[in-house]
Amino acid sequence: MRKLHISIAAATLLGLSATPAMAGWKVVPHGMATAVAKSTLRVTPGEDWNQSSVRPVKQSEVWTLDGDSLNQLYFVSGLAAGGTLLRDSNKKSRPLPKMNGAMQLADIPEFFESSWRLGLNTSLFEMGAIEPTKLDGHDAVRFAYQYTVQGEMLTRKGIAVGTVVKGQLYLINFVAPSTYYFDRDRSKAQAIFDSARL
Repeated sequence: MRKLHISIAAATLLGLSATPAMAGWKVVPHGMATAVAKSTLRVTPGEDWNQSSVRPVKQSEVWTLDGDSLNQLYFVSGLAAGGTLLRDSNKKSRPLPKMNGAMQLADIPEFFESSWRLGLNTSLFEMGAIEPTKLDGHDAVRFAYQYTVQGEMLTRKGIAVGTVVKGQLYLINFVAPSTYYFDRDRSKAQAIFDSARL
């Protein structure tokens, strides 16, 4: 397993420990269909990834190649009405938006953006291209974004694909620093998007 690097911002956003020694990690071997978030969602990675034992919400799972601050896959599988994309740790003063049972594909990018803005406490979030796509044959939406955590100089870029099946949200998100890691690992994330089976 590669040495993992965890940023405080990423750890806070996803509810992970900022201390790698306190987080449990296991290798997800390449070339094997792997169930994600204890659900029916399965993906087949092209290389070994590291899976965190901490799940920000029950329907989620976090993978990384080198550490959360360098490259991260965030899976959400089967999020039902009333659920949040991230751990709602500040629900009294700044509650996260909740999944709407009537959510349409066009609503997914806004739901994601609102959740990330609140989770990161940043206004420096910019949504990029939004386009229709497929996720295991289901109509889906693909979107790109970038953000900077206030007080940091580093810009992170991300791509995600999401769909709603039987009123439940399925989403795979890849995020990495815009410098080097996003471009290096984007195709690996895309291959995982393409391998997804619901």
